[in-house]
Amino acid sequence: MADNPAAEIQLLRSQKAKLIDILSGDADFVLQHADSRCLLSPNGYQQVKACRVPCEKVTELLDHIIQRGPEAVQGLLELLNEPALQETFPMLSFTKDLHVDMLSSGIQETSRKRKSAPDLEDSVPSKQISNNGSSLVKEKQLLIVARTIGRSWKVIGGLALDIPNVKLEQIEEDHSLHVDRVFAMLRHWRNSQRGKATASHLHSLLSQGDFDLPLENIDFLLEND
Repeated sequence: MADNPAAEIQLLRSQKAKLIDILSGDADFVLQHADSRCLLSPNGYQQVKACRVPCEKVTELLDHIIQRGPEAVQGLLELLNEPALQETFPMLSFTKDLHVDMLSSGIQETSRKRKSAPDLEDSVPSKQISNNGSSLVKEKQLLIVARTIGRSWKVIGGLALDIPNVKLEQIEEDHSLHVDRVFAMLRHWRNSQRGKATASHLHSLLSQGDFDLPLENIDFLLEND
């Protein structure tokens, strides 16, 4: 554990927005793993579980763990580096460097970095860019698309987005509302594609098959890419 316990909490807070964006792709998966490590109190678990919107569920989870103190935060940071989490959320790879930096640096080194380098939040670009220079698809865009896709969502997930049927079945079981299922599917696709998850690429995939999806409802994906 780090020499300065408060540094762990500060680190988690500095990356909170980024973690919410990534982990919301499968909030229930994260919750169950966190609960298996006893990172939440029984009441906290029920409170987080009751949240219906994925991003709100992850936000509540992170807030609860932060409130429980440095030990719980340390447990979460270790959990984020577990193979199961890294494989499910490829965009979590950045946490390995954060974790190592925090544990290997003493208080003096941490203070020196704070004076000589910008905060972690400042070093994260506000606009995510893909490998080819195009903008990555945004959460708001995914939500709009999710509201457009009908009951053939699993067909689209399997044929257009190349998501395994096992994962689609898990999403269906974890979410009771249709729009939540489709949104979780799209976020899983975005997380798995990483730098390739551009709005134009998503539009191309959804436009190729006969999925009974009105193309005029997703053409907005091409506007600002």
